[in-house]
Amino acid sequence: MAKDIYVKEEVEIPENVEIEVVDKKVKIRGPLGELEKDFSHIPKLLLNKVDRKIVIEVYLANKRERAVVKTVASHITNMIIGVQKGYRYKMKIVYAHFPMSLKVEENKVIIQNFLGERGYRIAKIVPGAKVKVEKDDVIIEGIDKEAVSQTAANIHLATRLTGKRKMSPHGREGGGPGILDGVYLYAIEYMKE
Repeated sequence: MAKDIYVKEEVEIPENVEIEVVDKKVKIRGPLGELEKDFSHIPKLLLNKVDRKIVIEVYLANKRERAVVKTVASHITNMIIGVQKGYRYKMKIVYAHFPMSLKVEENKVIIQNFLGERGYRIAKIVPGAKVKVEKDDVIIEGIDKEAVSQTAANIHLATRLTGKRKMSPHGREGGGPGILDGVYLYAIEYMKE
């Protein structure tokens, strides 16, 4: 397998953002808050702050390590955007017959009356994300893109159907759209422009 001798990515640091790099821990402060991420689990990775740039480097990189350099650069870019603008994910509650209701309690979203079920379903809210329910909309906000997107995924997956329950409304598998009830993502935007 061919190895690249040197792989390098640079991420520009905007004026209103402060970044601190200690070992492989990156701490980013901006107008909306502070985020911290530890990349010490990546063995060959070198992280340095040079002037107003973060430099991500790997020497003698194989295919996977080349990809890791771009991934780390993307994570840092998402953190910078997060502390400047924040993330807002909008989801729509969709039901055909049984009116589904969602409510937020502490660190979880409780989904009631999904397809007329007597019990309820629970979706975990990842720390760093805030959830609001407004009529048929669920709004998830936060400065950490990973927390916001994972919370949206948890809510969507809590209402996902598998196996026989996925049948068409006519009681047979295949043919027809099947059951479309659920909570679906329809918009990703910044909290502040």
